[in-house]
Amino acid sequence: MSEFIETRRPPMHLRKEVDLAFRLERQTVDIFEMRILPWDPVPLEQPIARARWVKSRNCWNVYWMRVDLKWHAYEPEPTVRTIEAFCALVNEDAYACFWG
Repeated sequence: MSEFIETRRPPMHLRKEVDLAFRLERQTVDIFEMRILPWDPVPLEQPIARARWVKSRNCWNVYWMRVDLKWHAYEPEPTVRTIEAFCALVNEDAYACFWG
């Protein structure tokens, strides 16, 4: 994940204002954008993509956040076998769900 995030991060001079990160919690990986606002010490996080490991099926479920602020299955390809496949899917973004 670190390598993928590094390829998508904004240029160094913009990272004080906006950056890209990921979080791994239990069986879930979230990719999100961080906006640093001058008046708020806590960065604002904007979700981009989520993958959740399903051990019983040996796959990752892929989600994107819609305008209703809920995670929805990524219909073109709702499951992938590897985290690398998840990164490739998010990077390609064929339906403009992740990067707009």
